[in-house]
Amino acid sequence: MRRRDFITLLGGAVASWPLAAQAQQSTMPVIGFLNPYSPDGQSERLRGFRQALAEIGFVEGVSLAIDYRWAEGRFDRLPELAAELARRQVAVIAATGSLLSALAAKTATATIPVVFVVAEDPVRAGLVTSLARPGGNLTGVNFLTAELVAKRLGLLRELVPGTAHVAVLVNPANAMNSETTLRDAQAAARAIGLQIQVLNASGSREINAAFATLAHERPDALFVGGEGFFNSRRSQLVNLASRHALPASYAERVFPEIGGLMSYGTDVTDAYRQVGNYVGRILKGAKPADLPVMQATKFELVINAETARMLGLEVPPTLLARADEVIE
Repeated sequence: MRRRDFITLLGGAVASWPLAAQAQQSTMPVIGFLNPYSPDGQSERLRGFRQALAEIGFVEGVSLAIDYRWAEGRFDRLPELAAELARRQVAVIAATGSLLSALAAKTATATIPVVFVVAEDPVRAGLVTSLARPGGNLTGVNFLTAELVAKRLGLLRELVPGTAHVAVLVNPANAMNSETTLRDAQAAARAIGLQIQVLNASGSREINAAFATLAHERPDALFVGGEGFFNSRRSQLVNLASRHALPASYAERVFPEIGGLMSYGTDVTDAYRQVGNYVGRILKGAKPADLPVMQATKFELVINAETARMLGLEVPPTLLARADEVIE
């Protein structure tokens, strides 16, 4: 081959490389990730989600693109954000963080597969026909936070003997979650003779105001609702509970890991891994209607023994024996 012909051939090949890269990028599947909060405090959940996708062969930025839609705490924006993802014709929508995300995605599209992760019963909420046979274009994971309210209250009373008055903190912006939490908390409280005081907070200032009320009312303990906003404000909540010497129960282990007294709930990071697994399987050709709704089976009781000592509490041996982890 003459040198001039070789250079011409090489130049043509080099010129085609960007086109090949563009072609590969254009065929890369795009999934939508819908969440009512901000990325703050979501790193572990996102890591689990991406890890599950990678295990199936979909690596973000390499063989998969993710279009994130964060509502930044404005739940009223979820329908608009879900509609944007539907108009973009993403391959799958991962509706996370709240039942409202799942409902917004369900309203936005009847054809694009939707994989949800919710704390409430998805059948009762109207997301699926049944857990075993979802039907339609939705399936996902129920991590049962709402159903564990009574169990958490019982564990809190066991750890804090003589508890009679418990403050329950909920986020009114997440109305469905708050209503479910309060309904279950009030029913459980009546059954074991507790008095419930309801406090609301949808922002950092409202959390401060709630603790100012607690300082005046002096309940025996605090029950923090299982809610994504509270997860993102966990440092503020744990610090305030410590400052006011108030025993508090949380829904996720990330709280006792930074000094909160105790948590009992589902491994939410694992639930997000399950969502990523279902999204990957759908990208491989599975249909949502054929994928049963998964229910959480892994629950964790985590106790921070150092915090208990600071509060003058002695953790009962029976509770220590049942704990999945005791942080010293």
